Amino acid sequence: MFGIFWDRYYFLLVVPAMLIAFFAQIRVNGTFEQYSKVFSRRGVTAAQVARNILDENGLYNVQVERISGKLTDHFDPRTNVVRLSDAVYASTSIASIGVAAHEVGHAVQHSVDYAPLVVRNAIIPITNIGSRLSIPLILMGVLFSVQPLVEIGIIAFSLMVLFQLITLPVEFNASSRAIRTLAEDGYLYEDELSGAKKVLGAAALTYVAALITAVAQLLRLILLFGRRNNRD
Repeated sequence: MFGIFWDRYYFLLVVPAMLIAFFAQIRVNGTFEQYSKVFSRRGVTAAQVARNILDENGLYNVQVERISGKLTDHFDPRTNVVRLSDAVYASTSIASIGVAAHEVGHAVQHSVDYAPLVVRNAIIPITNIGSRLSIPLILMGVLFSVQPLVEIGIIAFSLMVLFQLITLPVEFNASSRAIRTLAEDGYLYEDELSGAKKVLGAAALTYVAALITAVAQLLRLILLFGRRNNRD
């Protein structure tokens, strides 16, 4: 039973994946810090860029609000609000403008029913249930030697992997929309766009790392309990 906590698969699969996620987070923080000190020559704030892009897409009902924290920026489809963090909202840096345009990209996705986003939003409820029940089900299955419970737990955990997988095209598309809009509408000069691309590219790697970590954890569970079945 205690193999679910400590086993060679944990060190062979999960630990390397966690290290990848750790370094991805360091990179996004470092890249944001670097380009948050490089200011757009046009001098327009990230909040104003967000407002302008929303209006250009007819999204007058979507509000732009300030939120505390660092890199806490997000679009809330429930309230139709793009929330920009303290480090982004009033900044004219190319990092902040890139982040703001990315979050507006999610608002545009929502308005046009972008398919991967629709699918991701649809599976969130069952994904939340799966994340809460997966490990308890596996533990109960191992403790009481009820293999179907273990299998249901693994299936429930796989829903989180599916969520992370669907998140990738959602995030990549939002960044693609952001860069295209910033270039076509002239919010950033060409040499400034490269910095925005690096910031959004580093952010995208965190989602790739999250998927790698989830896949590693799923493989660990499958391999661990597959061996258990063979021994039984």
